[in-house]
This record gives sequence, C-alpha cells and structure tokens, in this order.
Amino acid sequence: MMINYWAVLVAAISAFVLGGLWYSSLLCGGVWMRESGMTDEKAAQMNPAKVYGGAFILSLLAAWAFAMFLGKVSLQEGLLYGFMAGLFWVAASFGINYLFEQRSLKLWLVNGGYHTLQFTVYGAILGAWH
Repeated sequence: MMINYWAVLVAAISAFVLGGLWYSSLLCGGVWMRESGMTDEKAAQMNPAKVYGGAFILSLLAAWAFAMFLGKVSLQEGLLYGFMAGLFWVAASFGINYLFEQRSLKLWLVNGGYHTLQFTVYGAILGAWH
C-alpha cells in the first residue's frame, strides 16, 4: 500500500493546529476547562514538551493509521469516512466512557466534536492528496 507521508504529516499538523484553536478561549476552551475540572494552576504545572510533543506524535500516528485504513479515496470519500470515523468510532467510544464516568454531555460535545472534526480534516487531506 502506498501512503503519501507528506499528506500524513500535513494532516497531523492540521490536527495539532485545530486542537490549539478548538481548546483555546476563542472556541471551546472555557467550557472544556470548566467541564473537565482543569484549572489554570493545573495547566501551569504540565510539562509542555511531554504534553505537546506527545499530542503531536499521537496525531501523527492517528493520521498514519487512518491513511492506511483509507487507502486511495477521493476528497468526498475522505470527508465522509473521516467524519464517520470521528463521530461513530472516536466520539462514540468517548461517549461510552463518559456515561460510566458520569461526565457531562457538554464535555462529550467538546471532545467528541474536536475528534470528529480532526478525522474529517484527516480524510479531506488524505483524500485530496492521494
């Protein structure tokens, strides 16, 4: 199977940038912090290299695995399959955990929404750049 590693890299970078915007105070950051129990103090204690480096590596692995799964598809197919994977695999799996953990619907909408959009963007990039 031929994988376009440049497309995988761009997809991973796009998810990283999207996450920065999604979880910023401009979009869903305030809701996410409140619903997840994150505080400014906790955020200040994190190791940025570990968190951001780990997040990028995991995004890269997710984009690579999704590229292997998709194969050669069109932009439209990539969008559809990415949306479906994000919503019905990732967000639905979060939903199962959130039900048992008694987490809020708002937190599921924020986190599940991000991953639905993340995989939709992955699909678009991988489908357009095959």
